[in-house]
Amino acid sequence: MSSEVASTLKPAQVATAMVELAVFKHKTRPDKVFIKAFAAGVLLSFGGLLSEIIQGGAMGLNAQNPGIVKVLGGFVFPVGLVMIVLGGYELLTSNMMVGVLTRPVFPMALIKRAVPLWSLPLNWVIVTFGNLVGSLFFAAIITKYSGIVSTDPYKSYAVSFALHKAKDPEWHQIFLRGIGCNWLVCVAVWQAAGARETFSKIVAAWFPIWVFVACGFDHVVANMFSVPLGIMFGADLTVAEYIRKSLIASYLGNIVGALFVGLPALYMYLGDYRYHDSDTDLRSLESGSNTHSETIREVYRVPTPKND
Repeated sequence: MSSEVASTLKPAQVATAMVELAVFKHKTRPDKVFIKAFAAGVLLSFGGLLSEIIQGGAMGLNAQNPGIVKVLGGFVFPVGLVMIVLGGYELLTSNMMVGVLTRPVFPMALIKRAVPLWSLPLNWVIVTFGNLVGSLFFAAIITKYSGIVSTDPYKSYAVSFALHKAKDPEWHQIFLRGIGCNWLVCVAVWQAAGARETFSKIVAAWFPIWVFVACGFDHVVANMFSVPLGIMFGADLTVAEYIRKSLIASYLGNIVGALFVGLPALYMYLGDYRYHDSDTDLRSLESGSNTHSETIREVYRVPTPKND
């Protein structure tokens, strides 16, 4: 019998590992969750900034072939999510799902009674504010006050992009775009979770994110950078309008999109699964003695502890 390890995890293995990791995340100190969420907001904004620079700096090409410019801007955006996935940071949209590629684990784990009811809203609140603070920090300090996009055409593009995201569409349109966005994000996270080595994780995550950005779907955390940046540069948009129309609509749409991935996975792969405390002893996970620990480390890159 061959002793070769499969290059990818089976879907049921990914689903089970996600539920068990949700328990690990549930026991993580809130301050650590916030710091990871702050870092995720910053890292995702790196990709958002690069995408805006490419699209904003291609005005001539945009006039002739706007579709190509969207494709190019979408192609570079996933660098942020890749850094989040490989670093094990906390991104709100993936937490919304069930265990999808950088933490959509909680609804799945909640339904399987692996974590208490209060754990879900607590995690979402902490991660939401962490992502928001990280995004605003990057928009204000790293982007605006550094002056790297303070001249045209980049400044004017940042303004028009913010209006295109938060003012021009109707509320229901942003909501529906949010569904499509996080459907793809969660597929990306799921695919990356099933890969065992770094290059495969990058490729698996890259393409669905490329599609959502090029198509113009709405990601609540990505908008936490791009819309406030446009407001800082003078966009005709108030903070209240952004919250009411963009933030809330995309937030709710992202939740629904996550469930479109998480609930079918729950039905298909975890129908007979029952979580028991003995399945994932967190102390065993940290020490490396748990039978599931290697799979969970491969999916979420939990570091292997070293003996002093």
